[in-house]
Amino acid sequence: MNESTPTRSGKAATVRRSPALNAITVAAIVSGETADPFAVLGLHERQGQLWVTAFLPRAHHVRVVDNAGQVLAELPCVHVDGLFDGPLAAGSERARYRLRVDWDGVEHDLEDPYRFPPLLGATDVWLIAEGRHQRLHEVLGAHPHCVDGVDGTRFAVWAPGARRVAVIGDFNFWDRRRHPMRLRRECGVWELFLPGVGSGAHYKYDLVAANGEHLPHKADPFAFASELRPHSASVVTALPAPRQAAGPPAGYDRPIAIYEVHAASWRRGPDGRMLSWQELAAKLIPYVRDLGFTHIELLPITEHPFDGSWGYQPTGLYAPTARHGNAQAFADFVSACQAAGFGVLLDWVPGHFPSDAHALARFDGTHLYEHADPRQGVHRDWDTLIYNYGRHEVRNFLSANALFWLERYGLDGLRVDAVASMLYLDYSREPGDWIPNADGGRENLDAVRFITETNALIHAAHPQTVTIAEESTAWPRVSHPTSAGGLGFTYKWNMGWMHDTLSYMRREPVHRRFHHDELTFGLLYAFHEHFVLPLSHDEVVHGKGSLLGKMPGDDWQRFANLRLYYGFMWAHPGKKLLFMGGEFGQPAEWDHDSELDWTAAATPPHRGVSHLVADLNRLYRTLPALHQCDCEPRGFEWIDCEDREQSVLAFLRRGRAAEQVVVAVCNFTPVPRHGYRVGVPGPGHYRELLNTDSAWYGGSDLGNAGGIDAIATPCHGRAWSLSVTLPPLACVLLGQGC
Repeated sequence: MNESTPTRSGKAATVRRSPALNAITVAAIVSGETADPFAVLGLHERQGQLWVTAFLPRAHHVRVVDNAGQVLAELPCVHVDGLFDGPLAAGSERARYRLRVDWDGVEHDLEDPYRFPPLLGATDVWLIAEGRHQRLHEVLGAHPHCVDGVDGTRFAVWAPGARRVAVIGDFNFWDRRRHPMRLRRECGVWELFLPGVGSGAHYKYDLVAANGEHLPHKADPFAFASELRPHSASVVTALPAPRQAAGPPAGYDRPIAIYEVHAASWRRGPDGRMLSWQELAAKLIPYVRDLGFTHIELLPITEHPFDGSWGYQPTGLYAPTARHGNAQAFADFVSACQAAGFGVLLDWVPGHFPSDAHALARFDGTHLYEHADPRQGVHRDWDTLIYNYGRHEVRNFLSANALFWLERYGLDGLRVDAVASMLYLDYSREPGDWIPNADGGRENLDAVRFITETNALIHAAHPQTVTIAEESTAWPRVSHPTSAGGLGFTYKWNMGWMHDTLSYMRREPVHRRFHHDELTFGLLYAFHEHFVLPLSHDEVVHGKGSLLGKMPGDDWQRFANLRLYYGFMWAHPGKKLLFMGGEFGQPAEWDHDSELDWTAAATPPHRGVSHLVADLNRLYRTLPALHQCDCEPRGFEWIDCEDREQSVLAFLRRGRAAEQVVVAVCNFTPVPRHGYRVGVPGPGHYRELLNTDSAWYGGSDLGNAGGIDAIATPCHGRAWSLSVTLPPLACVLLGQGC
């Protein structure tokens, strides 16, 4: 029971009424098993008198003093382990006090954590309980804070199933007995303000389950920084100041060319170490800018214990990994990228998490974040755990995390990993190993709700932000607004296009005429969604070889095939994504434990590929015909998609200006073709904008002398046509009005 007692300052201070200590209460405190420490520790009223109780292991003497240093009480030691308890001097009215503690003959004045009031306000408690707190990171986690003029850190963690929770860290010798927390029963959050604890302190939570089980020490789910693996403690860190996304616009009519980066293996230091964010900024930013990409997309940089997961098994969704530096350094990296003119996208993983003992698994002794039934809660492919999207607090944890990265780091968007695994209850499962939804279907209705709610929340709060789905199935309207019955993503990876076209490019040219549809099929559905064409990290690992390694033929043909493929991709409708190393034709498949092959990148054939990618990006950015109607049928028109025998494709790209058109002609055989006739929309001069066979790119330099005049010779159902010289294994782009 609480009462308000007037202080000498005239303000009311909270004083608790409690019974005298008994053996059971004392045993609970000194063993670290007390579930309600504020009922015992701190300032209390007993029998009309003020008492202070403090647990200070290894202390010799404890006094209670006021702000002026006046001694209000000598606290007798009532238990050898360090429990002190005693009344204040008669007539004492002050609730504000300090503890003067003698440690081996040296006295220190300490603030008592158990004299401070509850931290969470009524509105926060209510929103947390209902799973509607959009900015959970502002109230949960560890926040350096000042309370009643005292600097310290306020800790708050959601663990409704725990019997007891304590903060442990380097500030209390990792002693689970010293700082048990207060439970806010209305929302299941445990909280405590620890005076004197500041930024840089290492901590975890010690939890006892409802059945008395002592759980492994847990990292903070809302930690904003963590120790460098293999250590796993959370680190007290101030929240970055809110930031606005400052990258280029990313609307459907804008050019988007994404360079996908694994920060740990793009480059390494001379000793093989991973680069810091500052070092990456110095090297990566000018490199990406010179290549002309509009965005970089970082493979997951949230904290994760295992390097080999590439970040896709995160344990700290709110913490940039310590591998590259602290949270502020990452924020500065994002700002530096945006200042250089390109945006930053983060690969975000709300689909699963690892079962590491220090992380979310059985966090409070219950299946708090994950489903209890392995038919719903375990990913068979990855041996990871699946979030329980049916629990509103879990959906809130994840959706608030999305806003956290966008608002605190100013990111320009999120690429959402493994969306298909979230949407289907039977994803990668055998019959009988999954539980149908309430309607008897295979759709994960809870996950659909989470996805649509999160996308709607993001786009309402930040309309310029993009969300991109890695989704490989025929689920309808993935990249359509939730108001129109869609999932609400801005874009969807076109996995079908990627698989079909790579399958085609692997084939020997002599066989390609039998598989022509692998190039053309994608245009049947190209405008059903808003697509990104991805050549991602997944295509250059696990024995798949590099993109260059997939190409058939001798060295000359392999490079020519790769250049041709890039020309076809950049001319094709859809935004672009290329994984690092692809821009220079990395010889071997990606190895996350070492840097890219920069020695090869410096040699002429690889430099030629880099020159091509830079020129393709320049044309893509500057020519509206190549990007303005990427997601609209009017932006594309076949000229000829039926020349199977010669393995040639010809098509038009248009912007909104009728006078501008780009003609793409692709020869997928090593046979030069002279006088190849292509129908065009009208008369005039068609300038050769790009030829992947240029000697500048490493080709044979066969071309069209800078351009071609259309003549009134009908072809492909058009009154005008061009006589084009088609180099071997090459893509030629011709423009009018460009």
